[in-house]
Amino acid sequence: MSMETKRPNVPIPPGGPGHPSEGYEHSDANPRSLFKYGLGLAIVIAVVLFAMKGMFSYFAKSQPLGPPASPFEDARVLPPEPRLQAKPRADLRNYCGEQMQKLDTYGWIDQDNGVVRIPIDRAIDVTIERGLPARAVTGEQSNAPSVDDEIKTQSSPNGPCAYWIGEDEYAKSHNVEK
Repeated sequence: MSMETKRPNVPIPPGGPGHPSEGYEHSDANPRSLFKYGLGLAIVIAVVLFAMKGMFSYFAKSQPLGPPASPFEDARVLPPEPRLQAKPRADLRNYCGEQMQKLDTYGWIDQDNGVVRIPIDRAIDVTIERGLPARAVTGEQSNAPSVDDEIKTQSSPNGPCAYWIGEDEYAKSHNVEK
């Protein structure tokens, strides 16, 4: 059953109110209310325009802009010489070589305080051997894997130097099987 209200089966006379062929309203727009609306809108617009003019003149007096800016004032400042990198690929290759050398060798970071740098593989071994600091294990957390259960894995390098060292070269230099 549809949701429309039931009307008696009385035919609607043509041209009468509610006839489906009518495409217009039966009452005209009220010109008096339209005139009042238009007049009110014009008054509001005029008030806003005068308020803006007063605000701009106030700001012009209280906050002067000073002399006009020079078109050359915001010219780009060049960095100091040399401006071009002569061999960017070689520079990146040298940088990556230095970083990989730091990862794979021993060295001093702060000799006065006894801080040293060790190879990353040795650091992984020491961490597995000693373990990470952790909280005391409760009964609910006892099913977590221990350090002995973890498998030592090596990952390939990433960052800006990742594409300089192929996976084959990395595997050869770190004795990793594929």
